[in-house]
Amino acid sequence: MLVPMTTDGDVLLRLAGEIDDLGARLARVGTELRTARSVAEPKQEEAPEQAPQELPEQQVPQQQPIPPVPPQAPPQHQPQPPRYFTHPQHPQHPQYQAQYQQAQYAQWQQQQRQQYQQQPYRPHYQPVPKVTLAEKLSKEGAGSRLLAWVGGAVTLLGVVLFLVLAIQRGWFGPMPRVIGGAVLGAALVGIGLRLHRNPAGRTGAFALAATGIGALYLDAIAATTMYEYLPAYAGLALGLLIAVGGLLLAVRWKSSLLAVAVVLGCVVCAPIITQGFTPELVAFLLAVQLASTPVQLRQSWPSVAVAAGIPPLVASVFSTAFTGFGGSAANTAAALAAGAVGLALALIVTLKRPGDTASFALLAVAPAPSLLAALFLPKTPAVLVTASVTLVLLGVWAAGQWLDGWIGELAGATGLLAALQTTMTLFDGSARSAILIGEGVLLALVALWTKKHVALAGGLVFAVIGGLVALAFDVQPTLFYVIWDRPTGRLAAALLVGFAILAVAITLPWVAHRLGVFKAPSENLVPWLFAGIAALYGAGAMVLCGALLAVPGRSGFLLGHVVITVSWTVAALVLLIRGVSVVGLRVIGLVLVGAAVLKLVLFDLSALDGLARVAAFLLAGLVLLGAGTRYAKLVASR
Repeated sequence: MLVPMTTDGDVLLRLAGEIDDLGARLARVGTELRTARSVAEPKQEEAPEQAPQELPEQQVPQQQPIPPVPPQAPPQHQPQPPRYFTHPQHPQHPQYQAQYQQAQYAQWQQQQRQQYQQQPYRPHYQPVPKVTLAEKLSKEGAGSRLLAWVGGAVTLLGVVLFLVLAIQRGWFGPMPRVIGGAVLGAALVGIGLRLHRNPAGRTGAFALAATGIGALYLDAIAATTMYEYLPAYAGLALGLLIAVGGLLLAVRWKSSLLAVAVVLGCVVCAPIITQGFTPELVAFLLAVQLASTPVQLRQSWPSVAVAAGIPPLVASVFSTAFTGFGGSAANTAAALAAGAVGLALALIVTLKRPGDTASFALLAVAPAPSLLAALFLPKTPAVLVTASVTLVLLGVWAAGQWLDGWIGELAGATGLLAALQTTMTLFDGSARSAILIGEGVLLALVALWTKKHVALAGGLVFAVIGGLVALAFDVQPTLFYVIWDRPTGRLAAALLVGFAILAVAITLPWVAHRLGVFKAPSENLVPWLFAGIAALYGAGAMVLCGALLAVPGRSGFLLGHVVITVSWTVAALVLLIRGVSVVGLRVIGLVLVGAAVLKLVLFDLSALDGLARVAAFLLAGLVLLGAGTRYAKLVASR
């Protein structure tokens, strides 16, 4: 006999039908009650209006005494049809009203049933209650699992210590050691497979299988790096085969803990056998990471992704630190491979399973080994390494529209960090600050075009770093008040840096205002004030260096300051005229007027002398008078 299977949706539909039937019955009962009431009310109202009919004397009945009515028996009224609207099809007839109400209810019931059938079934989500560590340990069987896993870890450590002691004291030969390790590992895995058949012994099966796989890992590394029975590529292939077998067993048993133990067993014991962090160790850990990729794509196990992805990066960092300055080709290749594999796997997992936190963390730290290795290399190899990392990450950022969440923005941020290291490594002197500030301007324009705030933040970081470098080496504050001969090339570089500072001081706040990051100057003056100070500094350095290039010596210095003062007042005039209808420009113009007056009183009056001082005051005063007159006319005309 076949029993039809029911689902939650079928049960809900059946329940909805029963509720609809109950509603229909209640509606019919209500209709009957309303009909009875409408029949009884006219009879009570019309009873006084009926006049008694006169009967012939012979037909007049004699009055008989009316027997008393018992209180328990209420008077019974026979339902009579209403006096009016006796036709069943009349709208006021009770039968017609009942039929109309039933038709309306049936129509509403049909609409509700169709709406319910169109909506997909969504089970009610109930949050899983959090279980504390004490509750986990107090559960039945928790002690056995803990003992089994601790015993497996201790056994694996005993195998490592036995191998070390056998090497130190010369026990057995190299070949018996390798064969004995392989037999021990295979035997532990076989016992675990046999115990897993019995549900009561599966806890010990997991621990035994993990211990046996760890022993096989150790045996493969010892045969490759210590005894050199196998070449490097053969040892890596053997380790990859063991990792794949262990992970397939974990997937078959549906145990993420076993998968993590398979990976961590290799991670912990491999450096002990290799006696340090070497490029070969990084390559082996990369093989384990590649072996865990199918598991990461098939199962939602973030712990496996972290356990397999982070160790190669950490091993590469330690390998670079132990290699020292100058680096090596093997270490650089291992660092690049670790970063490339980590980045590729993070992107693959993100495309397969959007919003995965493990892939997000892996992408954030994947470029670290390559960028760190570049710090220990000579200039040319270092630039090649950082530039390649920059191009890859910026390419991922450009393709961020096909990625989910913030993965593209994170790639862009790390790519800009690699670009910053590339610029700092490739350029030096005045070119470094000019290029950094120029990259800040370029990133601001990219942010305006793409509407990405990461580009705007990167432009600000590049501009700030480039400005600090310029203040320290190219356009020092002593340029404005110390007169000394500077080479023409240095003055030209300072002129270029000053122009870059002016450009970035104008571009960054404008783009930030267009993107809604900065408010108008009338609402938030602080960021605009900093930008204005940077613009004045850059413009002053540009004008002064140009004057020194045109007229070297003291005369060029004095001429430059006169031009700076007059240019500030002219710029203030332009801003005030344009700011008659724009509050932000008017505020900036007034601030610039105040800066020009302060420069006249605090610097020009004491630093300049002779004709230069007179020219500065006369020209600035005339410009301010003209600005005041013109501004008053414009305000009056409005």
